[in-house]
Amino acid sequence: MKTTELREMDTSALEEELLKLRREQFNLRMQAATGQGARADQPGKVRKDIARIKTVLRERQVTEQAGQGK
Repeated sequence: MKTTELREMDTSALEEELLKLRREQFNLRMQAATGQGARADQPGKVRKDIARIKTVLRERQVTEQAGQGK
């Protein structure tokens, strides 16, 4: 997922996507622990997508606080 796509989404959609990715990350960890073969690159991609979403959410939080005069 690209950062430009994330910035176009509203906050509630980003939070839903974050929850979905965290569940996927958990499932990938369970698959790795039980020896089921998942694609080796998938956990890294999910982790980076989570970081991108959290970055966009934090940027929005900072701009809201700046707009409120804090």
